[in-house]
Amino acid sequence: MRRIFLLSPASCGGKRADLLLNERGRFDLALRVQARPGAPLGEVFAFLSGLYFRGKLAYAQAFASPPARLPGALVITTSRGLMLPEQPVTLADLREFAAVDLHHANAAYRGPLERDTRLVAQAIGARCEVVLLGSVASDKYVAVLSDVFGARLRFPSAFVGRGDMSRGGLMLRCVRERRELDYVAVAGAVRHGARPPRLPRLSGSAG
Repeated sequence: MRRIFLLSPASCGGKRADLLLNERGRFDLALRVQARPGAPLGEVFAFLSGLYFRGKLAYAQAFASPPARLPGALVITTSRGLMLPEQPVTLADLREFAAVDLHHANAAYRGPLERDTRLVAQAIGARCEVVLLGSVASDKYVAVLSDVFGARLRFPSAFVGRGDMSRGGLMLRCVRERRELDYVAVAGAVRHGARPPRLPRLSGSAG
């Protein structure tokens, strides 16, 4: 079975986003998003989200098994549909992302995402799973993706009940141990649950 991953986006609001959106920022990543062509989306979202997006990106890169000539990981955005993690983004792009409400009923978000997911669905064929590395507790991703991918849409069952930081730490641990998580179909799955026991810290690792 072939497998690709869809990564939920990092928030473009908050204190870490302010560090990038402030044009007076002089650290390396800020300087790169201030100029063209920009900085890779995956790197920018890892800075904005920290452990969670870093875990998603590392996990997808470690375990993706896409059909030939297709990417193994794509990132959901609020206004541009799906983008490659290596695609450069600038300050203008980040401001656009921040201005669009990520809600499944918002046409500015839903329209581009439906467009791109339909193209992906056609390209990957029937024998490729699509694994969402993001929240399934609400409909903000599931309502759009399920309509397109149907039974092919899956998620890690270990995500149920975990917060963002716990998910990020779990995925980084899996990459380190070369251990892939179990996936279940979104359709009919239990999407809410009790918080699981806290992960023990790994020596020599922040995650």
